[in-house]
Amino acid sequence: MKRPMAEAEFLVHPIPPFYDTESRVLVLGSFPSVKSRETGFFYGHPRNRYWSMIAAICGTETPVTIEQKKAFLSTQHIAMWDTIRSCTITGSSDSSIRDVVPNDLDRILKTAPIRNIYCNGTTSYNLYMKYIYPRTGRPALKMPSTSPANAAWTLEKLIGAWDVMKKDLENDVHDALHTGEKPSTM
Repeated sequence: MKRPMAEAEFLVHPIPPFYDTESRVLVLGSFPSVKSRETGFFYGHPRNRYWSMIAAICGTETPVTIEQKKAFLSTQHIAMWDTIRSCTITGSSDSSIRDVVPNDLDRILKTAPIRNIYCNGTTSYNLYMKYIYPRTGRPALKMPSTSPANAAWTLEKLIGAWDVMKKDLENDVHDALHTGEKPSTM
């Protein structure tokens, strides 16, 4: 039985940013998927590889519940949000996104010593560069999408590509331990 086609709808981002005063890196998606909107937290689709990938990089168990995911992010000093505040979208399809209003990252960037910004996928990166980079002047890294739609990238390949994030966090901690200073921001 075929599922009915989703219709385009105008949506406002329903998930608040996740960050604290210790966040060192910021991961930006494009806009929450249908499953993420249903669960109320980032990367809620069970086939999205984000949580498995980032847990492997950090050498921890994969968090399952929202509470576990939040605790994991806090412990690892990772902030999360998306590039889009509102848009017209069909289902979870990034290719259908139009009428974009970007998120204002100031509240994160003024609170947390964000060292690096990572865009999860091409859509996130392109929207970041178009709408947010001109305001912040902060560069971002385009990372391969962890979405199940990006089937060409295996979990192992994603871990290899995203490993730069863990190295940045380790360098940040290492620098702070050896200098006795608070880690710097970009």
